[in-house]
Amino acid sequence: MVILALLFLYGCTQEGDTRVVDFTKTIPVARPGQGTASHPSLKVAVGAMVSPKETFVYYRQLLDYLGNKLGKEVELVQRKTYGEVNELIGKGQIDLAFICSGPYATGRGKYGFELIATPEILGSHFYHSYLIVNQESRIERLEDLKGRVFAFTDPDSHTGKLVPTFWLAEKQERPESFFGKVIYTYSHDNSILAVAKGLVDGAAVDGLIWEFYQQKNPTLTSSTRVIRKSEAYGIPPVVASHSFPPELKEPVRKFLFSMHEDPEGQKILRELMIDRFVAPQEEWYDSIRQLEQKVALTQQ
Repeated sequence: MVILALLFLYGCTQEGDTRVVDFTKTIPVARPGQGTASHPSLKVAVGAMVSPKETFVYYRQLLDYLGNKLGKEVELVQRKTYGEVNELIGKGQIDLAFICSGPYATGRGKYGFELIATPEILGSHFYHSYLIVNQESRIERLEDLKGRVFAFTDPDSHTGKLVPTFWLAEKQERPESFFGKVIYTYSHDNSILAVAKGLVDGAAVDGLIWEFYQQKNPTLTSSTRVIRKSEAYGIPPVVASHSFPPELKEPVRKFLFSMHEDPEGQKILRELMIDRFVAPQEEWYDSIRQLEQKVALTQQ
């Protein structure tokens, strides 16, 4: 439209000269992000992070690193909720994804997730849910949050929704009746910020992300207190969709498992506070399935 306008103006300034534009002469232009048939792009989603969203640039570098090793362009797919990412994986519209432990453990059969790798952080492939409150608050126990404003991260989050729901179920309580108000922040970063700023009275967050801030930039965490930690659960894994080509799965595993041995890969992992990627075991996620079943029984 801009070009047409310029051509029109140009014709109007040439003292009556006429310019004829032949629209039958066109040049095909590739769509943005359109890969070639011989080198199809790798579609990857980052639905759950083990580091704050401010480190997203390093996740982008991690994906580019993997794409370079595989000789493929990487198309990053982003969605607001874990559920949206899970649906895309189930439909085969995403090849690989970093997903939350909860959706993996409870949705493996429904969505066809296949374990590819798990991050190892601080020498462990397990993590915890932290119940946090404002540093200036007098709240010391979960019971003190009754009638208060509470932040969940995502409806499908393990550490940010399922664990605190289970804690309440143990007391024959439900979030909707126990808390005065519940909000969803859709990221652990936002939940930490909401507690630090006094926008909510409490929140359940991924302990890895809280610890990341505590070590790297404690501006936010210094305004919060951890009043309860959950038992250990398997860290959010990297999964493949059921439609991901089998011949690519092993190369992906190979490059992720050896990433910490490569200077370039090591630098990216260091920024994410990931030691390395390791081969996951299904039993690491069994306790999450058991937790889900217990919560479901109490809500019948």
